[in-house]
Amino acid sequence: MASWVWCSIWLASLSPDQRRKAQFGFPAEEQRTLWYYTPNEQGGLPLVEMDPVRGRLAHRLLAAGLSLPGYATTATIMGLENTLDALEGWRRSYSGRREPNRGRDPLLYFVSVFGDPATGSWAWRVGGHHLSLSYTVVDGQLASPTPVFFGANPAEAPLVGPSVLRTLAGEEDLGRELLHTLDADQRAVAVLSAEAPPDIVQTNRPHVEPDAPPPGMPERLAVLRSSRALPPSSLKVSGDHTPVAAEHLAQPSGDDPSLVVGEHPHVDAHHLRVGEAHHRNRRLAIQHRLDHLRPGQARLWIEVDERRRIGASDVVRKAMLGAHAR
Repeated sequence: MASWVWCSIWLASLSPDQRRKAQFGFPAEEQRTLWYYTPNEQGGLPLVEMDPVRGRLAHRLLAAGLSLPGYATTATIMGLENTLDALEGWRRSYSGRREPNRGRDPLLYFVSVFGDPATGSWAWRVGGHHLSLSYTVVDGQLASPTPVFFGANPAEAPLVGPSVLRTLAGEEDLGRELLHTLDADQRAVAVLSAEAPPDIVQTNRPHVEPDAPPPGMPERLAVLRSSRALPPSSLKVSGDHTPVAAEHLAQPSGDDPSLVVGEHPHVDAHHLRVGEAHHRNRRLAIQHRLDHLRPGQARLWIEVDERRRIGASDVVRKAMLGAHAR
């Protein structure tokens, strides 16, 4: 079933008070573009305030927007809150939450719906610690499946066997593999800094700021593209989504039809063994950050660039005026 069906079923299952907390108007630009990757109150109805039946329906909605690997990754990220709680000594409280709570809680993930799914123009969002998923639909068509954030804390957790759980191992290993494919001259062009910023450069801003790309980015990217240093398969970012959302992410930007997701990523900071790595291209701003401090974190953040975000907002705005803008 389509996500709008599962969303409607979930909304219908809620009590009036829960529904008032979960549902906003549409487009509700300020609230709809709000997103976090930190553990804090962020609007919507958290899983902890649902009974098991409603919680399952919320998970069914969540899975409707993801591939099976994407949902498995999401569920693992949520479950890691238990491990993190243990590593932190079971002491932390949840910022801004008045009710008795755990600071690290796999049920403190918030579900928000904007508008009425049955109308064809609506949006929904799921967010919490190290997880943010957002979808905007206009006239029955997916207008934006971003921002997207996946994080893992701890990045590595020991399992019996012995073995190790690495939730974002695919992205982490692919980033380092990409760097190892570059020769010395290519690496000198690709690497902007030996040290990555301490956190996501854009934090949780709803738009990529105009000055976000580091100086010289277009020129460096042009060199890498002309040398074919980075093949189209060297960065894979859409495998967590449904085919529809993945296709949306893979669409070329209007000013450069040759540029698609996964083609010509640009590395702007790195550590060749274990450390930080950031990737950008003109279509997407992508950051992959890995800290192997204890307890360690791995983060993969994807945000559509400023042109794309403005375009999505314009589509929503025109739809509200009765126009059809695709």
